[in-house]
Amino acid sequence: MPRCPHVRFYGTTEIFKKRNGRNRENLSEKFGRKGKIMKIIADAFGGDNAPLEIIKGAAAAVEEYGIEVLLCGDEEKIRKCAAENGLSLKNMEILPAGDVISMHDDPMEIRRSKSDCSMAVGLRALAEGKGDAFISAGSTGALVVGSTFLVKRIRGVKRAAFGSQLPTVDGRHFFLMDEGANVACRPEMLLQYGIMASVYCENVLDMKNPRVGLLNIGTEDSKGGELQLEAYKLLSQSNLNFIGNVEARDLMNGVCDVVVTDGFTGNVLLKSIEGTASALMKMLKSVFKKGILSKLAALLVMPGLRSMKKTMDYKQIGGAPIIGVQKPVFKAHGNSDAEAFKSAIGLAVRSVKGGMIEKLTEHLKPQESGKPQEKAEKAEETQEATKETAKEATE
Repeated sequence: MPRCPHVRFYGTTEIFKKRNGRNRENLSEKFGRKGKIMKIIADAFGGDNAPLEIIKGAAAAVEEYGIEVLLCGDEEKIRKCAAENGLSLKNMEILPAGDVISMHDDPMEIRRSKSDCSMAVGLRALAEGKGDAFISAGSTGALVVGSTFLVKRIRGVKRAAFGSQLPTVDGRHFFLMDEGANVACRPEMLLQYGIMASVYCENVLDMKNPRVGLLNIGTEDSKGGELQLEAYKLLSQSNLNFIGNVEARDLMNGVCDVVVTDGFTGNVLLKSIEGTASALMKMLKSVFKKGILSKLAALLVMPGLRSMKKTMDYKQIGGAPIIGVQKPVFKAHGNSDAEAFKSAIGLAVRSVKGGMIEKLTEHLKPQESGKPQEKAEKAEETQEATKETAKEATE
């Protein structure tokens, strides 16, 4: 069977080492920009709990990972918040920004009236090489638009997309892509999602030769609409570890490591899993409150329930990468507390340490084209894709 020659995979690298019983980074290595200590840029005013929880999470990350943090936002408010809550700004700098883009603002305003917002300032700083990665818990749509226009896509990437880790019954995770950035997809985009997600999983999540599945309504290769049928052919002919179609009911049993789908289906799947998990925990809680015997039983199984709850907790993962842009950009949950934001920074640290952007760029090197018409079509496609993404991106 023919295979795509441009798809290759690199071995994983050890990212964390055990130190005093905790996962601590190997600080003997200088792994940031040109040998400098890694600097993570954080939108200090993105999310429901900003700036307090962002500052607390950044301070914890500085201590945990031995990095530096560049906080973007109103300097006076940041310093006042830190002082009032007894937080140290050690190894943190502040990059002033005069505005904030909210969840209710048009995402495209990050390029217009909100060009001085904390998110835009941070993304520009990333593009200019002032940091190694960027994280925001703010507007998803604005982050997609800002990443596309300010940081810019990797050459050859058709659409940047969101990826997310979701739990399996054995305590591991599978990686879902796309989870909402692009509702309308073409078959070649799903192939590219498989490539990008596999590179990310190999180099950031330590998944060796990840198994890639195409989300469908059945496992037979004849299932699905035109998008799934054509994507199946492309994935089968690629150098990916493609295992075929997978059904939603099997994902949490660990049937594959990477799940590829369009953004509409991915977002529905993501929210269905979140809603089911939340409802299940509430149902279990009500069962254990019914009587004395059930309350005693709850005490016996409580350690296991806590472990299960932790597995389902988004705070343990922290964020989702926007894969396909030229620098590492991560979206933290809008309701992130300090623990969740620190976890998101940890993902960014691993992404930079694993060289994900460099390896992804190498995988996706396009063929040069000198035809003016093709260039014009690509420019038009970029503009249309970004407008569509801005409207479709969701939390």
